[in-house]
Amino acid sequence: MLDQDWIKTLADGRKVKFFCQELPGESAFITAQIEGNEVVYSVLLTKARRPLNREDVESHFKSELSRK
Repeated sequence: MLDQDWIKTLADGRKVKFFCQELPGESAFITAQIEGNEVVYSVLLTKARRPLNREDVESHFKSELSRK
């Protein structure tokens, strides 16, 4: 996965936009933003598994997205 973004609908109907950008070396920058919310959750992974897939990215934000 190089630079990629996608939208996923959660079980409660909220939509989340995810973004993943692979950086040089083993690093990656990932984000998640809930639709209509100004808060963007972001993580800089310094030792990211390559290649990252959507499930890898989404799992990093599981606890934040479970809050309402």
